[in-house]
Amino acid sequence: MYLIYGANGGIGSAIARELVRSGHAVHLVGRNGQALQELAAELGVAHSVADVNDPSAVATAAAAGGDDIAGLVYAVGTINLKPFGRLTDDDYLADFGLNALGAARVIRASVDALKAGEGGSVVLFSTVAVAQGFAAHASVAMAKGAVEGLTRSLGAELAPHVRVNAIAPSLTDTPLAKPMTRSGQMAEAIAGMHAIPRLGAPADIAGLARLLLTDQGAWITGQVIGVDGGRSTLRTKG
Repeated sequence: MYLIYGANGGIGSAIARELVRSGHAVHLVGRNGQALQELAAELGVAHSVADVNDPSAVATAAAAGGDDIAGLVYAVGTINLKPFGRLTDDDYLADFGLNALGAARVIRASVDALKAGEGGSVVLFSTVAVAQGFAAHASVAMAKGAVEGLTRSLGAELAPHVRVNAIAPSLTDTPLAKPMTRSGQMAEAIAGMHAIPRLGAPADIAGLARLLLTDQGAWITGQVIGVDGGRSTLRTKG
């Protein structure tokens, strides 16, 4: 069983479809009950409505995943872009709570089930902005930097029973990113900053997530892997 938090989001739903298409059982978790129910009906799987900021709701969702979880995906996040001078303590706390603390909370709730059987795999999400550094990204980059630290710390602590990795995408065309992609001109400009000059698609992320979650990635742990069109490392223009 694969437990997917943020399953009604663009990336979470793509991962769910990829796993089901590959013959794996999944349990969907998310806040948007209607969207989650529709996706669950489409895929023929069970779901739980839960807010990751609510420990009791997380405990209930974890229990629904069963006593032997093959993998856990935490595809929950924020894109809170503000100049440094406009960021408040509440911004930092909200971003950290949802991106980093939420990840730790859901793993803690399922860690015994992940260790059961032949062991499990965890996939978290960072962002290209941690390694690259972009203006107006201070709060989200701090929070996602914490996710990268969590990935490596738990990769060490839970080995060899549980593998823990993170994917660091560049801007991906999802509902969460709509404020940045709604304008065709802005989307085109951002796309042109990549060596592969387009925005990411959820399917770009889902293929790597499936590899990391399954036996195909059995010797990969403690890694933060970019799926970013080359943006973190390549410059094709002067």
